[in-house]
Amino acid sequence: MEKNELIEQNLRLVHACAHRFTGKGVEYDDLYSAGCVGLVKAVNRFDPSLGFRLSTYAVPVILGEIRQLFRDGGSVKLSRSLRELSLKANDICVRYKAENGADIGVAALAEQLGTDVYTASQALNASQTVLSLSGDGDDGGLDIPIPSPEEALTDRLSLRQAVEALDSDEQSLIRLRYYRHKTQTQTAEALGTTQVQISRREKKILLKLRAQLI
Repeated sequence: MEKNELIEQNLRLVHACAHRFTGKGVEYDDLYSAGCVGLVKAVNRFDPSLGFRLSTYAVPVILGEIRQLFRDGGSVKLSRSLRELSLKANDICVRYKAENGADIGVAALAEQLGTDVYTASQALNASQTVLSLSGDGDDGGLDIPIPSPEEALTDRLSLRQAVEALDSDEQSLIRLRYYRHKTQTQTAEALGTTQVQISRREKKILLKLRAQLI
């Protein structure tokens, strides 16, 4: 499958990741643009021979780019070439809408711009034009973010990534408490410590996980 096709088929993952950060001081379009950068990086680096699904590999990369956006002060830095392309994309969109009475799809826009689907979608975001990123333009539908199974997937993958970043003792405690559903007393017995110590350690670990996931 071509990389452009993989990107287009997995744009919902970007929406799902971006939704996790809404209401935190950064515009949704900027969150989505950063997520698209992550998706392209993931597709370019993805090696299917390792036995992982693309979504499993892509979500942490997408989330990483979005978190970097917050570290950079909440703005997506646009190159001069992308700004120029966005102006051209906007002109095409306006002309297409006037001539056809419908919004142009990203695949058709990419063809007219002479570029790939990802760059065309970036140009759309840069010009703040909201268009369908999956249709062909025939229905004129807007790409309105809605809850999807991908959001639950991103939550699970993000949690797994955060847990794997813990040290071995912390992972053991979390797995006993939240995967095997042991009480604090049972966990203390399994780890050779006391319930009070487990309670204190658990609170610290949960705060650490929370900081990584927000």
